[in-house]
Amino acid sequence: MKKVEIEDILKYRYLENLTFNPAGTVYAYNVAYADAEKNTYKRDVWAVKDGKNFQLTATIDASISFWNSDSELIISRTKPGDEKSEDSELFSISVDGGEAKIWAKLPVALGDIKKISDGVYAATVQIDESDPDAYLDDEETRGKKAEEKKKNLESDYDVFTEVPYWFNGRGVTNGKRSALFIIKATDDAEKAPENRFELKRITDADFNVNGIEVDGDKVYFVGGKATKIPDFFSDLFVYDVKKDEVKPIYDKHDFGFGGLYVKAGEIYVFANDYQKYGLNGSDFLYKIEGGELKKIEGYEPTHSRGSSIVGDVAIGGGREQKVLKEEDGLVLYTLSTVEDHTVISRIALATGKVETLLDIAGIIHFFDIVDDQFLFDFTDKDKLPEIYSVKKSDLKAFDIEDQEHYTPSGKRADFIQISHHNEEFLEGVYVAAPNRIDYESEGLSLHGWVLLPEDFDPSKKYPAVLDVHGGPRCVYSEGFFHEMQVWAAKGYVVMFTNIKGSDGRGDDFADIRGDYGGTDFKNLMAFVDAVLEKYPAIDKDKICETGGSYGGFMTNWIITHTDRFCCAASQRSISNWISMSYISDIGPYFGPDQNGVCFGDWFTSDSTEALWDHSPLKYVDAAKTPILFLHSDQDYRCPLPEAMQMMQALTVRGVETRLIVFHGENHELSRSGKPKHRIRRLEEITGWFEQHTK
Repeated sequence: MKKVEIEDILKYRYLENLTFNPAGTVYAYNVAYADAEKNTYKRDVWAVKDGKNFQLTATIDASISFWNSDSELIISRTKPGDEKSEDSELFSISVDGGEAKIWAKLPVALGDIKKISDGVYAATVQIDESDPDAYLDDEETRGKKAEEKKKNLESDYDVFTEVPYWFNGRGVTNGKRSALFIIKATDDAEKAPENRFELKRITDADFNVNGIEVDGDKVYFVGGKATKIPDFFSDLFVYDVKKDEVKPIYDKHDFGFGGLYVKAGEIYVFANDYQKYGLNGSDFLYKIEGGELKKIEGYEPTHSRGSSIVGDVAIGGGREQKVLKEEDGLVLYTLSTVEDHTVISRIALATGKVETLLDIAGIIHFFDIVDDQFLFDFTDKDKLPEIYSVKKSDLKAFDIEDQEHYTPSGKRADFIQISHHNEEFLEGVYVAAPNRIDYESEGLSLHGWVLLPEDFDPSKKYPAVLDVHGGPRCVYSEGFFHEMQVWAAKGYVVMFTNIKGSDGRGDDFADIRGDYGGTDFKNLMAFVDAVLEKYPAIDKDKICETGGSYGGFMTNWIITHTDRFCCAASQRSISNWISMSYISDIGPYFGPDQNGVCFGDWFTSDSTEALWDHSPLKYVDAAKTPILFLHSDQDYRCPLPEAMQMMQALTVRGVETRLIVFHGENHELSRSGKPKHRIRRLEEITGWFEQHTK
């Protein structure tokens, strides 16, 4: 059979932004694909009407923003070579036919945008606190300011006065705020696009908006006053469009809000005071009435809302939750991470009752629902992502235990495959099946998987790869994972598992604060032992290891605590928790929190000692394993100095090392980095493995 190749990522189609029109009669989604020549991704808009798939756009690179009516879709264009533009250009396109037409040119960098009524919209907009009303400038003034920025020395350096001063994927954020804006159409529809709408900033220049919801003529928003150091707590406000006034709904500033749901005047939030499990703990459900948070006692956060599954065949995303009004009140449909896969759950907000509706092995990336129609984007163990539909009424009839491992290609449920963008790329290709291995470690019942090369022969000897996921509160699944399939195609046995610290099994299991490199490390070694016992054909002297982010930390930890691996590849790693805590965008709180320091008690002498004790760099004298480091110079989550420190410390001690730095990339290199960089990354890792096993 044909083999999965590194360059196949140039062929794959990445689906995003699946969304129904208000009536539920048409839905649209984005198809992203690699443009190898320009080393970027382009996006087309597709729609499904009357059961037929058709492409809406071809000449315009655009992403879906929102439905303006049942037939009119508003899309946002990406300007070639102008990704950092402070302007937004929106187009209107009809699903009934016709070309995309310019709808609005707005002098702001739009974030989220939601329709309030015909011609009235709420939006989040990035502003500069030092010039919050730049959107009011006339064209001449805007031109002068732009020219001044080019000439001014300020363009050659940055000024930092707050923490964090940068953020992964967004660049320098010092002084940048997310503001609530109201956008209204003028009475003259014939005006030029740049004059067709009037903008008004609602929140103060030093206020950050974290999320908005529209309910009738009111806009509810979560946020708080900007601070010099991270603030994890938020407040809730409402803006009345008709009265043009803002009022507080909950302003005690003692909880962090992880979800806001408003419909027909009822307000629910998921919130956390971070006391029990720190910053990674799950949120509880509350109703807000009379300025108070009233806990919904029937809800227990046994599983995380949203998808925590890692992979490399999805570069965008889509809806992970939606609120509907049903017979038993407001109901939240949400993705949840359970064990090693995503499910779709139904939560009755008034009671907290949770039902699992769709529970299948693999990865559900996003979904949408209207009435009895359910759509979802899914990656199977032997299939790339496609969109499927199923009736909600059929989901209620599921026997979860019977159909847990059924997939859309199975026979248990009446799934209908809607899209066929990726089918041809795996035709006649060997795709290694995930073989489950159950094992015990440190009193825990765990499991992982092994991918075997084609025509695996137990009488032969094979090299192997251990792959460790990031997070740590993420999970591996049985869904198709390109890089692992590449290694299996090249003759490696690939092993991966979900150790303590992973998501999907509740907060107790996920909590490894103060135990990084402890139970998790022992779990990994026990897993390797279990795999070797079941597959003695693996050459124990030719086992490679790799991981990224938390998996990069674990790679650094592994080579300083064992020499059982023939080589390792450490990606976007952490080597020194002290430096990481002082330079990462999340460092000031994530480092101390995850290393067992009391919440808020940062950078004391005790915390510094704890940070150093869990730093691989402390144990570098014990390292012998040849190691490859891969890092991005715009990775602000695990900044480049983390790899530089470890590489230099090992090199001067005579350990074989190699450091690859990708320019213009951030923490998301392996998932959504530029196509050529993703290929070079995987070539470097694979070449390193082959150098030390062949």
